[in-house]
Amino acid sequence: MSDDQIAAMGRLKDKAPQAAELLRQLANANRLLILCHIAAEERSVGQLEADLGIKQPALSQQLAELRQYGLVKTRRQSRSIYYSIADDRAQAVMGMLYEIFCGDGEAVAARAQHPAGASVRTADAFARPRGDAAQFARVTPVARR
Repeated sequence: MSDDQIAAMGRLKDKAPQAAELLRQLANANRLLILCHIAAEERSVGQLEADLGIKQPALSQQLAELRQYGLVKTRRQSRSIYYSIADDRAQAVMGMLYEIFCGDGEAVAARAQHPAGASVRTADAFARPRGDAAQFARVTPVARR
């Protein structure tokens, strides 16, 4: 394992509890609906209740949980409270989830197969698998003239 890979693994170990907590917060259908709804623009509690069909007590409970974890922020205007996403990580995850489940599935699959900036080095294609992870090489046909 290279020094870069060892350092990356150390960062992953340090950040894994944070990632697990973020995913725990997102692992609720109502919270996902709320975050998805406010990802594009802030919404008032009344708008969220009307648009999502979540009754006010349940909505307040979910908003409190999201606020407690720092995923949403509030803005008061007169008697209304408006919610928006406060965490860039949550915004990014919501964008990916929207694209995967509501957007262009073919574009998502293509990007997963060819991530931006990824390159396959010849040595990597023939490297022995590490641990129980399988490694695959992509063979692409070359157009003949």
